[in-house]
Amino acid sequence: MHILEKKSPALTIRVGRDARQLILNEGLQAHHVDIIPGAAGGPKGIGIHGLDQAIFGHFLPQAKQRRTLIGSSIGSWRFASIAAHGAEKGTHLLADLYTHLEFHKKMKRNEVGEVCRAMLHELIQNKEQQIIEHPDYHLAVLAVKSEHIFNSDHTLPLLASVLGIVTSNAISRSKMKLFMQRVIAQSEAEQPFQISDDGFKTHYCALNPNNLEDWLMASASIPVAVPAVRNIADAPKDAYRDGGLIDYHIDLPFQSQGLVLYPHFTDSITPGWFDKMFKSRKSNPENQARTVLISPSEAYLKTLPLGRLPDRKDFTLKGLDQQKRIQLWKQSIQESQRLGDEFLELVEKQNFADVMLDL
Repeated sequence: MHILEKKSPALTIRVGRDARQLILNEGLQAHHVDIIPGAAGGPKGIGIHGLDQAIFGHFLPQAKQRRTLIGSSIGSWRFASIAAHGAEKGTHLLADLYTHLEFHKKMKRNEVGEVCRAMLHELIQNKEQQIIEHPDYHLAVLAVKSEHIFNSDHTLPLLASVLGIVTSNAISRSKMKLFMQRVIAQSEAEQPFQISDDGFKTHYCALNPNNLEDWLMASASIPVAVPAVRNIADAPKDAYRDGGLIDYHIDLPFQSQGLVLYPHFTDSITPGWFDKMFKSRKSNPENQARTVLISPSEAYLKTLPLGRLPDRKDFTLKGLDQQKRIQLWKQSIQESQRLGDEFLELVEKQNFADVMLDL
């Protein structure tokens, strides 16, 4: 007699205090969801391709309503592509374009920037107006405004700035404000997404068809790797960089009236990119009280070809050529359909009580 082995879950579900209570009382319902964050993290974002398809293509359409999508770096690109092309085509296009990028170690900063800009242009396909005026989604793009010597793209002041940021952050996260300030770029046509004071000066800038591509590019412009984006239309003439520097996994006071549904590539929230080296830098429980964090499980990750999601280091990883990397990434993207299938099954059965963990 064969005993069937219980299949390991592909997803980890972590919830905040208020989210747990609401789900226990009413289940996870599409009409509860009013905010969706998208973290920075490079190609890890396409590693949850199937989860995005399930959420945006099947779950959210169960209750058509206006929702805020707030993205940093690849998170903002994911949301812009979905708004431009729909859930299925948008996720496929982003995954395909990103997978077929080619970088090498000797590329100069400007060359890397040109490759990324070309991909972004092909991703948007002149659908700026459609993204800005989307009937279901209000897109908010996170970036940072560089301060003082962090304005420069020359190597010495740039490296000195990064050293200063690391040192400042080691003292206190808020000390990084000496080098950068948060920017939230969004349409002015409706009630904007706003946050309460969290120690960083926050600038609210207009997002429109004339500057959407620039803001998306700025949101993903990693210092040292890619030049800052300058001369953005309808914005102060400053240097703008990767939103993940301050808001890596987006630990913000969301002020949700329902639930913050967060498809993520890891089961924890690290506030800023430079906080990765400090295990004590966790998300604020009050910020995440209404959050439902959905991420690949450790068991799922172990089944992937690389034992993890696609990563930026794969472009230059020793022993991994371009053809092999593309093959492995495509396998990971295809496998991510399991994430979406499991999420939709949980929604159908409403057995979240059996799997929810504390965030």
